[in-house]
Amino acid sequence: MLELGIYREAGTEAVTMHQQEQIARIDRAQEEIRKFAAEQRALIAKDARSLWLFPVGGMVAGAALFGAGMAFMKLMGT
Repeated sequence: MLELGIYREAGTEAVTMHQQEQIARIDRAQEEIRKFAAEQRALIAKDARSLWLFPVGGMVAGAALFGAGMAFMKLMGT
């Protein structure tokens, strides 16, 4: 009966160690997920900052074409 008590105690320690290993594994996985999410947020923020460059570039190109057209019309005398 004494051996059974020692076995149960040792079994409890084994279960506790197994649970601690699982908790450590889950913590590592969660940390990796947090890092990945932070990287994704940084990339999205970078894309959002560069997104406004397309419309502004289009407006500048349109203004340049309009100016070139007006200069050409003035040169032609019309």
